Amino acid sequence: MKKNTLVMIGGFVIAGAILFLLMAATPGSSGIELKLKDLLENQEKYKDDFVTVEGLLIEESIEWNSEKIQLKFDVKDAEENTLHVVYNGVKPDNFSEGVIVILQGHTDKKDTFLAESVKTRCPSKYEGEDMENYDPELHKEKLDKKVDEK
Repeated sequence: MKKNTLVMIGGFVIAGAILFLLMAATPGSSGIELKLKDLLENQEKYKDDFVTVEGLLIEESIEWNSEKIQLKFDVKDAEENTLHVVYNGVKPDNFSEGVIVILQGHTDKKDTFLAESVKTRCPSKYEGEDMENYDPELHKEKLDKKVDEK
């Protein structure tokens, strides 16, 4: 075989190996994103799938076991559908009432979710105000007041 042919075959083999490694290393990206209601209604259908779902944390349901490093809690959606979650890992920061929880994992038994990943989204109290309500004069007064205090 010619030298150029060998180089091209080698290049294809390397590119194929890189593609295979990328696909094998990212199984979570092939998961399904569902609404809480859809997951609860079709648990049997999605029992073998890696699922991403989110809900509002119910603070009084939080059970933290520091010896097992296990967190159990419930989340709900706007329609009051509730899902029980079991997570073996460290409790996320900002884990309190009013926080939206993003879960990735699998369904277990009825209405129970085994989370592999638990993330929180900041509550709405941290979001900025609507720019339609912005008053430049009030902003100027507050800024002047801060300058005068220094």
